[in-house]
This record gives sequence, C-alpha cells and structure tokens, in this order.
Amino acid sequence: MKLFYALIILLILSGCSFDKKSGIWKNVNETVDKDDNNIFKDFKKISSSTETFDQIIPRDQKINFKKNKTFQNSSWTDIFFSRGNYTNNFKYDDLNQKIFKSKNLTNYSINERVLFEKNNLILSDKRGNIIVYSITEKKTIAKVNFYKKKYKNVEKKINFIVDNDVIYISDNIGYIYAYNYILDQILWAKNFKIPFRSNIKLFSEKLITSNQNNDLFIFDKANGNLKKLIPSENTTINNSFINNISLSNKEIFFLNTYGSIYSIDLDNFKFNWFINLNKTLDLNLSNLFYGSKVVYFDNKIFMSSNENFYVLDSKTGSILIKKNFSSIFRPLINNDYIFLITQNNFLVALDKTNGKIIYSYDIAQQVANFINTKKRTLEIKELMLINNNIFVFLKNSHIIKFNLNGDIKEIIKLPSTLNSYPIFIDKFLIFLNKKNKLVIVN
Repeated sequence: MKLFYALIILLILSGCSFDKKSGIWKNVNETVDKDDNNIFKDFKKISSSTETFDQIIPRDQKINFKKNKTFQNSSWTDIFFSRGNYTNNFKYDDLNQKIFKSKNLTNYSINERVLFEKNNLILSDKRGNIIVYSITEKKTIAKVNFYKKKYKNVEKKINFIVDNDVIYISDNIGYIYAYNYILDQILWAKNFKIPFRSNIKLFSEKLITSNQNNDLFIFDKANGNLKKLIPSENTTINNSFINNISLSNKEIFFLNTYGSIYSIDLDNFKFNWFINLNKTLDLNLSNLFYGSKVVYFDNKIFMSSNENFYVLDSKTGSILIKKNFSSIFRPLINNDYIFLITQNNFLVALDKTNGKIIYSYDIAQQVANFINTKKRTLEIKELMLINNNIFVFLKNSHIIKFNLNGDIKEIIKLPSTLNSYPIFIDKFLIFLNKKNKLVIVN
C-alpha cells in the first residue's frame, strides 16, 4: 500500500513539473506589461456587466470548412496589414527554424508594430527613433530622430505607415511628419499640440488619422496641409482605447472613444451614417468605451464593443449580427465563417451570414488537455490565419496551431521570444525579440 501511495505522489509531482517546464502557461510571478492589450480592465471595475460568455459548444459535425488559397506576402506597409484592417491566409514554410538573427537594432523599448517594404524592416522605439533595417544588406540603412532636446525624456508612442520609401508618422506629442528613408530627409512636419491617437491610413493622395479629442484629420500626404477636420464626440476621460480607422474603396470607417462608428465618404467627406455602440444608457461625455479594431471586408464591418461582437452593414450601418461576447483581437474571416477569440480566451467560430455559433472552445482547457496538465492562465498576443490553420501567438513565444475545426494540431515554441507583433513575408515569419534583434523563421 505504501508503494502505491508513493507512486501516486510521484506521478502528481512529475505532472506539476511538466506543467511548469512546458513554458506555455503564464508565470504567476511575472508582472504584466505596462502596454498590455487588456483594454477592458478599467471597464470591469466600474461596470455592472452581464455574465461572461463561457459556453463550450462542440463543433457542428455537418459543417465542413473550405480551405482557401494561401497568400504569399511581400510587404507589410500598414501596421494592420490592409486598408480594411483584415489579414490574409498567409503562406508559411512552417518549419519553425531560425534562419537569421540580426544584431541589436535599438537599446530602447520599441513600439510593438513594425512595417516591411522593399526588403526593409521599419521599426520605432519610445525614444522617438525611426529605424530602417535592410534584410538584403543586413544592416541599418536609415535612422532618424525628429525630436528636439526638450522632448528627449518624453516617451513617444508612435503610429506610422509607409508608402514608396516615405514613412508617415504621428505621435502622442501632437506631431505628424513625413520621412523619406532613402533620401534620409524629413519632407514635412506639423505640430497640432494635441496627441494623435489612432492608426494612419493612406488613400490616393490623402493621409487620414485622428487625435485624442476624437477629431478626424484628412491631410494632403505630399505636403501635410490639412484638407479637412471632422470633429466627433469628445470624452472628458481618456482611457486606454485607441481610436481606430478602416477603409473601403469609397468610405472611411472611424471608431472613436465615445463608442460611435462613423461612415464618411472618401471623396466629399460627408457623413453616410453613424451609430453609437456604447452599452451604457447614460450617454454622457465622461463615459468609458472600449472596443476593438474595425475590420472592413466584403461590404461588412466586424468589430467589438465593451461586451458585444458586431457585424454591421457597411452601406447603412445596420446591425446584422450581435453576440454577447467581445474580443480585443481582429477576427479572422474565411469564406462564410468568422473566427475570433473572446475576452476570456474562448476560440469561437461563427457563421458570417446569420451569426450562428459553429463551435466555442476554452483555449486554456484545450491546451491543458493537449499537453496533459492542469489548466492555467494563457496570455495571447495575436491571432492570424496561416496555411489554413489558426495560429494563436502567446506572449511567451509559443504558438498554438488549431485547424479550422478548432482542434489543436500542435504547440510550437519559437526559437526566440516575441517582442514585436509578428508579420509574414515571403513564407517567412519575422519579428523582433526581447533584445530587439530581428529574427527570421522559416
């Protein structure tokens, strides 16, 4: 009997050891990053919200997910990849072997989004440096710091976009400027004194962005002259939600911190429609709103508010689908289906036409079952569609690879720790590691 109990204890201890050494789970002793993507944390403190969605719904066996042709990408000129903020089904060799690592590209904390144009990686750091690293030459080919000495110790939160050798940059100080990295020249610069607080979009000769007062700016990208200023509802309290802009071929879709999404004509800048998605009944200007990136695809808008996921008709703003969960990650759209991760880390597949839930699985429980350990906490960094598989990138540099049916195929540990958001170029995975070295994985 003593031998039996000894064996039981040994098995329990070995299970616990594997649970810790797997490296998949969040370390309970680690601190949370200051720039954590948990944009809903303040809302949870002040809201009497409805119960969290936590339903496990097995897949409808009648549903067969059709695989799409994969896309071999050669550039990443927008931080959210496309004008509509949606990402493709990227092609990847999936060997997960490190084939290149650069030297340290900056000694300062980076802004996590990176760009890629003409075999050049473009990054920024919180000191205000814009750095361009050539993959082919294996060296930094351009570096500029626009800021004067009085801003030296101000942390710079930078948004940027690149087009034909010119990087357009906005910041949390109130500057917006254009830098040609081939000429190593600032082309123009403007100071609006109020922090810019959104991504940047380019359309034809227009540059589109917004500030923390929820004003939408339309600039002439050639000289920085202001073509149009469109005010929207301002809020008296700033939160961690950042305004988001998405484009179709004819419209600007602008989601502000008040919870209103606007459709604006790209030619005449007139309003087509707007709708407020703030869940509270008390619509005053001090209300906190938290949302996700606005994804435009196939005449529909996909986005989350504090508690709900929406699909809107892009032409009218009418709500086509409303679900009782939300996500901070961009949804993946594949044929007639939507794949997303909820706030509490459930992987959910929806029918794009009627909103029916095809399946819903607790990712942490799926992982625990897969590696045969106890369920613990996961910290998710990004969600992408790769080789017709759902790649869930964890902050600790593991990748959980799901098939479209929601089953885990494998769990991969990257050869280096993720610091930037990952991008895919020419079947390669590219990112900056914790030492700010460029890493390329095939």
